[in-house]
Amino acid sequence: MTVSFFDRFTPDEAARIEAAGTRVTLPAGWSPIWERTPADKAYVVLSGEVSVRVKGKEIARLGAGEIVGEAAILRRTLRSATIVAVTPLELLHLTSEAVRDLELSMPRFREVLAEILDERIPA
Repeated sequence: MTVSFFDRFTPDEAARIEAAGTRVTLPAGWSPIWERTPADKAYVVLSGEVSVRVKGKEIARLGAGEIVGEAAILRRTLRSATIVAVTPLELLHLTSEAVRDLELSMPRFREVLAEILDERIPA
């Protein structure tokens, strides 16, 4: 079983992350992130399921407790995949500035993002 993004933090750290973002809802079929676009945001999936697609082909499905969109922010690159809502979603929207601020102010945040990146894209 996958550990939830927020489970990797203390309650105080999780509260800081939540306070840095904005809760949003999206209907099924919407794409909050598009391949080959600038990395201006990341999302923590609070409920629902997303399809991760590269060149239109699904490469993964992610659900509640997962973060999406962080890799391109960390690498300062264009998006490598499109995210499509398979079900209605509740998300925590984090701007790229919020992600960078959390990285600087919370060393654990940077560590967790690095761990997630290593889990998803092994060297």
